[in-house]
Amino acid sequence: MKDLQILSTFQDLTPAQAQQARVRGDGILVFDACHVGVILRAVLFVVAVAGVAAMFGTGSFLEWLARASIVTGGALPATLAWLIVACSLKKPLSRRPRWVQYSAGVILGAAAGLYGCGLLALAGFAGPAPWTASAFSGALLAGLLVAALVWRAKGRTPASTAARLTELQSRIRPHFLFNTLNTAIALVREEPARAEVILEDLAELFRHALVDQGESVTLAEEIALARHYLEIEQARFGGRLRVEWKIDESAGAATLPPLLLQPLVENAVKHGVEPSDTGAEIRISTERRSRMAVIKVTNTVPAGRGASGHGVALDNVRDRLSLLHDLQGTFRTVLVDGVYQVRIEVPLPSSGVAS
Repeated sequence: MKDLQILSTFQDLTPAQAQQARVRGDGILVFDACHVGVILRAVLFVVAVAGVAAMFGTGSFLEWLARASIVTGGALPATLAWLIVACSLKKPLSRRPRWVQYSAGVILGAAAGLYGCGLLALAGFAGPAPWTASAFSGALLAGLLVAALVWRAKGRTPASTAARLTELQSRIRPHFLFNTLNTAIALVREEPARAEVILEDLAELFRHALVDQGESVTLAEEIALARHYLEIEQARFGGRLRVEWKIDESAGAATLPPLLLQPLVENAVKHGVEPSDTGAEIRISTERRSRMAVIKVTNTVPAGRGASGHGVALDNVRDRLSLLHDLQGTFRTVLVDGVYQVRIEVPLPSSGVAS
């Protein structure tokens, strides 16, 4: 009965969830500037603008270099101050209307421009301090940074709502559902306890797919979900599916987008086990290395098939990982001597680094 309720929920909520995701506007962390990638891009952008602005009125390279150094000396601290304030206010501002958020970003930019001008004036480099020009320049640059952060925030939203439900249709596919139910039915009379376990695993998969888990979940939770999936597939393929786990518990606190690991495991089954009469070996491993968690999903590939088909779902996985961890998260794939491997590296939170 529980399983039927979950399937009914899947059918009823998918369009509603998708529509809600399209119109939702509140609670998004527009000013989520607390990422190394965001800070690096913002600093490089402002430095580049300062360098171009310094070209006006200069007659030689040395003169441009001197002026660019002075402008950067004021612009760089102002940019870092704006990023720090934006990061600290991201949650309070997320509860405000959009126009308030945008206005706050521009006003903070003007204040940052005045701050940078003040630094140059105190150092004696600004001459007659261009307060008005600095305020407007700061507001303009802040407006561009806010636009980039809004674009980034909008990119993150579908990854945790409507896109996740769309991905469910390809990951927990109808034929997988029917095969699982047929397997359970075949076991009802001979092994009713095992049939019950399979249905419970199936229900757990749908529960994770349908319940809004927020922007991220822990690696330990993703491993648990992958175990449910492979238990179901083990009942289908028997000895053809050989699974090896090597899990480092100290890496379990790392965060991933919800339902990121399961499609990688499904790819390993689809392209390793299904096409082979003798089956395939799948290895899932996690390891903590310094401040990073390393996740590997490896499967043997039937001779002559290469890596065909492995890239269908991987682009989405790569994009979602990048949206959550930016430059700190890496995603690589490799095929060597008939062994295909997906390797993911994500940062560990400070609480997950201690032994």
